[in-house]
Parts: sequence; structure tokens; C-alpha cells
Amino acid sequence: MTTTQAAVAASPQRNDDRLPWRHLLDVFLPFALGYFISYLFRVINALISNDISRDLGLSPGQLGLLTSVYFLAFGLFQLPLGLLLDRFGPRRVNAALLSLAAVGALLFALAQDVTSLLLARALIGIGVSSCLMGAIKAFVYWFPMSRLASLNGWLIAMGGVGALTASMPVELALRVTDWRGVFMGLSLATLLVAAVVLWKVPERFESRRETWPELFDGLRRVFATPVFWLVSLPFGLAFGVFQAVQGLWIAPWLSDVAGLSRADIGQALLVSALGMISGLILFGSLSDRLTRQGRSGMRLFCLGTCLALLPLGAIALGLVSLAGFDIAWVLFPLATFFLMAASLGYAIVSSHFPRQMAGRVNTSINLLVMGFSFLFQWGIGAVIALWPPLQGRYPLEAYQTAFGLCVAAIAIAMLPLLFSRHLRHSALPGQPVA
Repeated sequence: MTTTQAAVAASPQRNDDRLPWRHLLDVFLPFALGYFISYLFRVINALISNDISRDLGLSPGQLGLLTSVYFLAFGLFQLPLGLLLDRFGPRRVNAALLSLAAVGALLFALAQDVTSLLLARALIGIGVSSCLMGAIKAFVYWFPMSRLASLNGWLIAMGGVGALTASMPVELALRVTDWRGVFMGLSLATLLVAAVVLWKVPERFESRRETWPELFDGLRRVFATPVFWLVSLPFGLAFGVFQAVQGLWIAPWLSDVAGLSRADIGQALLVSALGMISGLILFGSLSDRLTRQGRSGMRLFCLGTCLALLPLGAIALGLVSLAGFDIAWVLFPLATFFLMAASLGYAIVSSHFPRQMAGRVNTSINLLVMGFSFLFQWGIGAVIALWPPLQGRYPLEAYQTAFGLCVAAIAIAMLPLLFSRHLRHSALPGQPVA
């Protein structure tokens, strides 16, 4: 028996609900560390944006482009990444790309102009592009399908821990060093995580290697499947808005519209990260319960995403107080909590394809997520910049227009799914429809 065959034989069967500790330690934990690092990179600019802008004289448009180029590079690499993951496995791909991210973080710390910062940020985006997708690819093989939504939720919750770290802890770190020192530390930490992935995660465990023509044909099948677009389009828009706002624009909104200090903004971001973690755990657990009953999490996906539009709409309106109570700090945490239902999209769409296609399926979804994240993060800045600042702050009308467009895009994308047969018939593929 070869090493690959032994790994396949050792992996749990898909109808077994157990989560062996060995697999959690050897597979889940290394990938979770990688996603923690990737999310820290994703959102850290929300807290250091003023420092970078001050040091290098960036406009809102330049700042939005600098932060969002992470998503552009990340998104453009998704389709090649899916092919690489399905061909070579997540262990080697993740370790190699995380090493590239470490180089990007070091270059970011040393950059002296906008062009150098953009290049470094793009390298970071490519370098962490496999942290989530590689993990989901591994989970499909090593864990039962009935646990997939929870595992994905726990994994993305590690992103929430990364967001927590990018709030108060980074704010404290900035009291003893500057943003350059922070990125030097991140470079070293990323290299260490790459070493952990290479050392701990078992070798690839597919039973056979698909040929390159087969890989490309599978990719074509993904984009030709209607349910892919029904779920992935609203998912991509919802998470694109979430990541654009969390990663950058909620901090200026809290400063310009709500009038909060940087310390208060750090606390608000911390509460938002807690909302992210709790939402992922709750919706993932509920979805797994539905899966064990032979039902899809589609309705849960729709419910949470639609509920998130309420606090997002309040943010777009600039609603900072209600009945005499200050609610500005709680709006985005509420939106974050409900938007985590959209993360079920990975498991929902994956259930419609063979598991050997997991890399291509999930990176195709992520192509939309990261593409929209780039467009919204850059676009929000471009729209806000249409209004001149008043005493260093942008007016409420600028934020109302930018965030209002975001909310409208999600709402419109949800309509086809809300009226589709996939929502009315919520059985899993291969299960009898009630």
C-alpha cells in the first residue's frame, strides 16, 4: 500500500460523524493557523490606514486601491489555484504560497512609495490565496460531509480571531512600533506557519491524478452549473461588501459619521470580530444538523443574508443613534453576525459536485468573492472621493451613496435565489425532495 493509499484508507468515511483528534491536530489546526494569518493581512489596513496615508500622503482612492489590490491579486489567482490544489494537493501548495506571502509582508514593511506598496500587497494576496481554499479541499477528504459546514465555520472563525488580533492587539503594538514594524513581525510569523503546514499536514490523498484536460473540463462544468451562479453570486456580493467594509471602510465611517476615536474604533472592530466568530459557529452548527437530516442549508443561507441587510441599511443611512441610544458601534457587528450565514455557500455548492473537484469548485466561488471585494473596497473609496472633505472628514452623503449601492447590489442578487426551486426544495443532492 502506498503512502497515498494509506492516507485514503485512514481518512474517515463520509457517513461517519466522528472528528478524530489526530485529524483535527494534523489537518485542521495547521490550515486554521494559515487562515488566521491571511485574515490578519486582510483587515489590518483598517487600523493602520491613517498612519500609511499620513506617511505617504495617500488619497482615499489610493488608499482604497492599495488595500483592495490584495483582493484583486487573490481573486485573479483563484482559477489557477483550483487546478493546482486538485493536481498537487493543499499541503505543498499552501506552504509554497505562504512563503511568498512572507516575502510580500517584508517588502511592504520596506516600501517607500505607493508602487512598491501595491506590489507587496499583491504578493501577500497571492501568497494567502490558498489558506481557505486549501483547507476546504483537505476537509472534503479528511472529514465527513455532515461536519463540513461546522469545520468551514470554525476555520473562518479563525479569521475572526485574526480580525480580533487586527483590532486592539495591533492598536497596542502600534504604541511600541510603527506599521512597518508590525509587517516585519507578520513576515516572520507567516514563514513559521508555512513551515508548520509543510511539517504537519499529511501528503496529498487523492486516489488518482486527473489529467490536465480533465481538470479543465471539470472547471468548465462548475461554471456551467446553474446552482453555482444562484448561490455564488449573492454570496460573492455579500462577502465582498463585508470584506471591503471590515477591511477598510468601517473605520472611516465610524470616525467621520459616528465621531469615534481610534481606540473606540479598535473596540468596535473587536466586537465585530466576536460577531463574526459567533455567527460562523452558530450557522455552521445549524447547517450540519440540517445535513444530517438530508436537507440543504440553503434556507439558512438566505435567512441570514437577508437579515444582514437591515443593519447594513442602517449604516448606509448613517443611523448612529436610536431612541437616544448610541447604536453606531453595534450596527456592523450585527451585520457581520448575520452575514456569516453566507459562508454556508461553500458547503452548499460543493454538495453538487464530486469531492475530487472541491478545489476547482471552491476557488471558483472565491474568484467571485475576491473580485467583488476588490471592486467594492476600491469603488467605495472612489465614490466617497467624489465629495470634498470638510475639516478632514467626508460628509454623510458620501457614505450614504457608497454603502447604499452596496446594499442594493446584495438585495438584487438575492432575488433569483429566493424564487428558485432550489430554495423551495431544500433536500441535498441525491436526497428525496419533500
